[in-house]
Amino acid sequence: MTSAMTATQASLDKLLTTFIEQCQEKLGKFPSIEHDSQWPSPVEMDSVKEGELTRWQPHRVEESLTFANVEDALEETIHPSIKEYFSFAYSENIEAMSEDGQLSLLFAWNFEDFERLQQNIIGHVLMKRRLRQPISIFFAITDEDDINLVVDNEDGSVWVEPVGLKGSKKLADSLSEFLDSLTILVPDSDTQTE
Repeated sequence: MTSAMTATQASLDKLLTTFIEQCQEKLGKFPSIEHDSQWPSPVEMDSVKEGELTRWQPHRVEESLTFANVEDALEETIHPSIKEYFSFAYSENIEAMSEDGQLSLLFAWNFEDFERLQQNIIGHVLMKRRLRQPISIFFAITDEDDINLVVDNEDGSVWVEPVGLKGSKKLADSLSEFLDSLTILVPDSDTQTE
């Protein structure tokens, strides 16, 4: 990609690069995950049999991922930072720490997962409309089951949002500002390959 990155993409690029660097530093290797032949991903680095561990790393999306179908279905424009975030890279979820506690950044694992994510976003937006609440789009989950981190679809600010309720605490003015504030948590070495 030769075009300049947006603020969100630049922050995400930095975060994913830091994640891999820290895995190498702390573990001396890439993280690993069990290979599921029914659910392959471009993030996988090794050709292994079903159930064996493969190394993985975040993989920049090469095809053009669009939210046009979501926006058409909802008759709503999705905030650019959310579109940039979810169409930037395929990855396993990445654990991080914010000032407010631990969280898991959500990513699509492959194209099918991206499509599933879009369906979940449509469902979430329809629920917000039903509840007559401002539209928000989730991008991370927290260690509390019923608390998500969301982007306000109107102004792009980042909020803590209890499920079914309006955002309860503003964390940042933008997704890039929030991503820049995070500390990456490297996975435990017992889930890694040699």
